[in-house]
Order: sequence, then structure tokens, then C-alpha cells
Amino acid sequence: MRTVHTPVYKFDELSDAAKQTAIEKLYDINVSFDWWDSIYDDANTIGCKIKGFDTDRGSYCDLRCDDAHETARLIMENHGSKCDTCKLAAQYCKDREKIIEEAERDEDGELADEYAVDKLLDELNAEFQRALGEEYLSMLRQEYEYLTSEEAIIETIEANEYEFTEDGKMF
Repeated sequence: MRTVHTPVYKFDELSDAAKQTAIEKLYDINVSFDWWDSIYDDANTIGCKIKGFDTDRGSYCDLRCDDAHETARLIMENHGSKCDTCKLAAQYCKDREKIIEEAERDEDGELADEYAVDKLLDELNAEFQRALGEEYLSMLRQEYEYLTSEEAIIETIEANEYEFTEDGKMF
């Protein structure tokens, strides 16, 4: 039997070339698990469910909401007023109110053509859900891009105090 002693280094002790090797070898360290869970959880808090997504060539986010009006209310209650989802929800509420206010009424104040109003609201709901899906796709893309950035990889390496051989291979 023989014993081999291998010197190991913290990330900040490596040469620039060895650091680059370490980063390249650990490019997927932050996305090798369900990295999207927090975004799925956020969608759940506003009454929506993300059924699937593809941030690459497919470029879609299959987002489903049971009640668009309730979703808009929850967004305005839980998301920051400056975020794009909140702006989208506010516009949806404005457009919804306009459809209802401008609907033709009979002499009793009832909707003259409830079917036409329902159709307009259904179209508005579908457009809101589609636009919201685009916002969540954007969030997913941004999260993935950050998690695979050199900055995030280095943060993970340093937070976990990984050690490396002189050439940048994880020990």
C-alpha cells in the first residue's frame, strides 16, 4: 500500500487558469437540481400553476390560472408595484373594468348581451394568462442565466468551501 499526499487549494488560492478550469467543470453546479422551484412556488401564490417550460428553442411557459381576476388581485397584493407582473395585473383590471362598464344595459340595468360580455372577458383572461406566462418565462430565463454565470458558480464554490487540486479539479 502506498499513501499519496495531494496538496489542495481553496478557490481563491488557484491560478487564474485553474480558476477558469474549476468554473468550467462546475458550470451546472447550480442547475443540477430543481432550480425552478422558487418560481413555481411564486406562481402558486398567485393562484397559477406552471405545467412546464422551455427556456431554449421551444421558448414557452405553460402557465395555467383558474381565475384571472383573482390572480390579478393576488399579484397586486404580493408582488412589488414596480414589477412587470404587477403592471400587467393592473392593466388587466383596468381593461376588465372597462369591458364591464361599457357593456350595453337594458332598461333594468342588466347586461343586454351577456354572451358578448363573457366572450370579451374570456378573451381578456386568455390574453392576460398568455402575457403572464411570458413574464414567468422571462423570470425562468433570468434565473437560469444567473445560476450558470461565473459569479453564481464562484459564490457556490466559496460558500461550500470546495477544495481543488493545483490544476483546478475538485478534490
